Amino acid sequence: METPTQTRSGGGTARPRVAVLFGGRSSEHAVSCVTAAGVLAAVDREKYDVIPIGIAKSGQWVLAAGDSSEWSLSSGSLPEVVAVAETVSLTEINGIHQLVVTAPNQIPRELGSVDVVFPLLHGPFGEDGTIQGLLELSDTRYVGAGVLASAVGMDKHFMKVVFASAGLDVGPYVAVTDRQWLTDPQTVRDSVSALGFPVFVKPARAGSSMGISKVDCLEQLEAAVAEARRHDLKLVIEAGIEGREIECAVLEGRGGDSPRTSMPGEITVTDSQHAFYDFNAKYVQDDAAALSCPADIPADAMAKVRYLAAAAFDAVGAEGLSRVDFFYTPAGELIINEINTMPGFTPKSMYPQMWAASGMTYQELIDELIQLALNRKTGLR
Repeated sequence: METPTQTRSGGGTARPRVAVLFGGRSSEHAVSCVTAAGVLAAVDREKYDVIPIGIAKSGQWVLAAGDSSEWSLSSGSLPEVVAVAETVSLTEINGIHQLVVTAPNQIPRELGSVDVVFPLLHGPFGEDGTIQGLLELSDTRYVGAGVLASAVGMDKHFMKVVFASAGLDVGPYVAVTDRQWLTDPQTVRDSVSALGFPVFVKPARAGSSMGISKVDCLEQLEAAVAEARRHDLKLVIEAGIEGREIECAVLEGRGGDSPRTSMPGEITVTDSQHAFYDFNAKYVQDDAAALSCPADIPADAMAKVRYLAAAAFDAVGAEGLSRVDFFYTPAGELIINEINTMPGFTPKSMYPQMWAASGMTYQELIDELIQLALNRKTGLR
């Protein structure tokens, strides 16, 4: 795939300009910063002109440090984009959408046009179609899924509805709205009891295992609901499924080709302090979980995981990248758990690790995603 020729207002050709967008307003702000640290360290600076843009928790866009160590966990604390006096905005100037820096009592400073945005945002106000909508309005190319696919992939309730309609096996669950919990909590309790225990209480529109609790009895439900509601007033409560956690990385095909799938991997929580694959096991504690790739499952199950992962990618209309998670039961069933349209993307995250085990390095993966975005038309697609 060839890099499209780029031009600048001064004439001539230039390296494609990539705005790496990270941070954001969601509870996954720090995870997004850590993801950006990995990408900023690996992206080919000789091939691309990279502009790091952080989004503070207030929603302000700022020019961010390009040093990847600024956003890693190496300092021992969670990184955060801090609001400053200067604000970055995407503005139309002479018919071209450009980045502009503004500050009180100062003349606006133009940074020039952007060829593609790499939105490394996790959770609401980033992964859920909101930033994608903004970029669509500005006619700007970007990495990853579009508005609808991002929104469906973020909402665990509607995700399951779409999967079921596409013929994928979905586990038993109950969706709980804010109004239902406030006006008729007993019906919710009865519905959860009918699922059987254990259950997993989850915010419907959060990721990185934020706000998730394992509930072993009805007496634990209220506290778990309260914790999940700190992240989202809409919840999904899922029946516990006995099975191994199998994941598959999906990458958009080139030129209209079918989605590409990695070798499936298996997540194993190796530290008994973690009841499931939670935030600390994913990002903080290096030895809390292990990935085996390829997963130790029969060849026919391996092929089926890859087929179903591509089917899930197509079912939501995803583009760019996604990670699809399954439960592989003792009976040999494959039950889809979820799709992540912007999965964890640090070098140690499962998505890049599965591609590495399948023959594509982290740097090659970043390059491929940027190239897919550069070659994708803007507008309805």
